Formats: sequence, C-alpha cells, structure tokens
Amino acid sequence: MAHLSAQSNSKCTEHFWDKDRLSNLPDSLLCHILSFLSTDEAVVTSILSSRWKTLWTLVPKIDFQDTSIRGRSVSPLRILYSVLAQHTAPILSNFTLSWRSPCDSSHCDNWVDTAILRKVQTLDLHFECGQLFELPHTVFHCKTLVGLELYGEIEVDLPPSFQLPSLKILRLCEICYTSNDSFSSLCAACPNLEDLTVIYECIVGNDNIVSFKINLPFLKLLRIEFISFETEPPDYKLEICTPILERFRFLGYLSNVVFLEKLAHLIEAHFVVCGLGHVFEMCYSDKLFKIVRALNSSKFLELFPGDVECIGFGYIYPSMFQNLVRLNFKVTQSNWHVLQSLLVVAPNLEVLVLDKHYCRKNQLCWMEPPDGSRCLSSRLTTFDFNGYEELGHEVEFIKYILKEAIALNTITIKVSALHSKESVLKKLSMFPRHSTTCLLTVEIDNSLE
Repeated sequence: MAHLSAQSNSKCTEHFWDKDRLSNLPDSLLCHILSFLSTDEAVVTSILSSRWKTLWTLVPKIDFQDTSIRGRSVSPLRILYSVLAQHTAPILSNFTLSWRSPCDSSHCDNWVDTAILRKVQTLDLHFECGQLFELPHTVFHCKTLVGLELYGEIEVDLPPSFQLPSLKILRLCEICYTSNDSFSSLCAACPNLEDLTVIYECIVGNDNIVSFKINLPFLKLLRIEFISFETEPPDYKLEICTPILERFRFLGYLSNVVFLEKLAHLIEAHFVVCGLGHVFEMCYSDKLFKIVRALNSSKFLELFPGDVECIGFGYIYPSMFQNLVRLNFKVTQSNWHVLQSLLVVAPNLEVLVLDKHYCRKNQLCWMEPPDGSRCLSSRLTTFDFNGYEELGHEVEFIKYILKEAIALNTITIKVSALHSKESVLKKLSMFPRHSTTCLLTVEIDNSLE
C-alpha cells in the first residue's frame, strides 16, 4: 500500500513539472513578468527552482522600499547593497527607491551613482527619513535619464552648467531648493520636457523659491499644486510659457499666475482654488478671471473658483469657450455668478456637473439672467447636481435648466439621506421642461451630510 502511495506521489510530481509551462518560457518573457513585481517580491521567486534562481537579477528595474522588509534579521541597508551587487541587467530602465530609515547620506549617494552608472532611464526617489538628502550632481549630467521623480526630504543644489536633453517626465514633490532660481534653471535645462508635476509648500515670510518660470516649448502635461498651512495667503509668481500644452491641472492658493502664450492646444483643464477665508478671497477676482480666460480653448474644464466677490451678472469672460463640451463646477454660496457668466460664453456645452461646497447658507450670490437673453447652450444633454438641498436659488437654477435646455436628455439630482427623494422628485417634476425627452432622476448619496 505504501509502495502504491509513493508511486502515486511520484506521478503527481512528474505531472506538476510537466505542467510547469511557465518555467519553459524564454528569459526575456519571464523577466517581463517579474518586472510587474517589486524587487523584494521578485527575489522571492528565486526559491522556486534553479531555473528561477538568478532570473530576478536580469529584470531591467529595481523597485525597493525599506518599509517592506523591516523586522527581518538583515537590515534594509545590507539588503539593498546586496541587490545592487547581484543585479546584472545591462541597462537599468527604472530605479525606484523609497526610504524611511535613518542612514548616512553617503549611502544615498552610492545608490544613486550606481543607478547612473547603469544608464538608468527613470529615477524615482522618495525620502522621508528625518534628514535632508542632497541630490548628487551626477543626476544632472545623466544623458540617458528620461524620467525623474523626487519626493520628500531632498535638496536640489544645481551645478553651474548642465543639460538633461533626454528628460521627458519631471515630478518635483515637496522638495527643497537652495536658491530662488533653482526651479527655473532646472526647467531651462530640460528643453524636451513633455510632462511636469510640481508640488510646493508655500511658507509665508520664506524668501526661498518665490518665483517659478516654466518656459517649455514641448510640454503637453502640467500639474501644479501649491499647499500652505499658514493663516495668510502665500506670495509667489508663476510664469507659464507652454505653447502646445494639452492638459493643465492647478490646485492650491492663488497668487500671481501669468500665461505668456495662448494655450491654443489645451484639451483638459482642472483649476481648483483653495481659500484662506472670505477676507482674502475678495481680492482674488481679477487674478482668477485672468486665469480662467486663459483656459478658454479647453474641451473639458473642472473649475472651483472658491469664494469670489459678487460683481453682478454679466460677461466676465471676454473670450468665448467655443470648444467646451463638459464643465464640472464646484459651487459655493458666493460663486454662482461665475458659473452663470461661464454658461453665457459656452455655446457648445453638452455636460454640466455641479458639486456643492457650502460653508454658509446665507449671503448666496444668485442673479436672474437678463430678460430675453440666450444664456445656455442649445446642445446641453446632461445635467448633474450633487448636494441639492432645496434652497431657493438651487430650485431656481434647476427650473432655469429645465426651461432653457432644449436638448436635455438626463438630469440627475443627488441629495443626502436627510431628504426624501420621492418628495424632491415630485416637486421638481412639476416644473415645465423644454425637452420632451428629458429624464429626471433623484438619488440618495450617503456621502452627503
């Protein structure tokens, strides 16, 4: 009986290895599969069989996080040095390092320099270890570098002269600069950049890096985020010259933003202003409208202008938004007039989505359109309102949409669980509709208060 059992186990083992078709694949394909794993996970596959023992060393990327291997008998420092020593891929396409453990900056220099010597194409560094790490100058002379992402406790001290001719993607997230013109100089040394992300913490009273100049002729994607934990508005100057920009995203506190060239190729724009209280928002109007006017070529626009002083219904935007087909607008108690004026100059709008962000329910800024004026796109087919509370001006706006939208197909109203959707639907259904095919729906959104 034992003999039969042994034979059965032997046959099962043979059957398993016969079916192990994965190991029979060529090295190049197996390395491609392993490239979707972190380096720590790829190394574990070396225990599968002798076939897999050294495959991970041929994967053209290193993705290492010290937090994923804490608690082991061997320190993350020694493990990373071991990985770099054993890695034999001729070209390092991607080197990603996330480090939170305290260590001497010389180790960081060694790791980055090793990646540079291996002709790294994408360098991604995240440092949050309680100390500032100065980026080695070798990075700024790396001709093979296509992508560079720096995050956290990294200081950029630029060499007197350098060029990054191959760099296409640059992401600078909450890092430090040694001089006021470091950022602008870095951009100037990347003439072929196509994708730029900047996240910067504004500190009131700090003279470091208050001027940003982005002059990039081939840039297609620009993301900018200015964050601040101060009680006063930040003061900075941002100059943008990007003639073929296609996608633009801005989030943060608004100061002095200037577009030096028309954004004729803009497809998508997200512009979200973070406010510092109504006192400071009152002076934002001129700066805000100047920026929004510069986005008039976009097809898809997300806009949160914050609280803006009510300056009367009218043509705030001298330029037409002829290309605009979708508008996502975040309304507050005092920016309804911004929305109304934007609708006037968007004749081809097809989708309108409103998200409500009220801090107060008084001082609501709502004005009736001038008599006899055509203020709404005749192509509007979809209207969504998230956060409807049956306030007077909200009711009037929905009545206006139903009355004026001649091609409206669907209107979706989302309310909190505090409301009865049946009651809301009954009330709104009583209003006249210009479009006979319009479907009105009311939904409960539990995320709403």
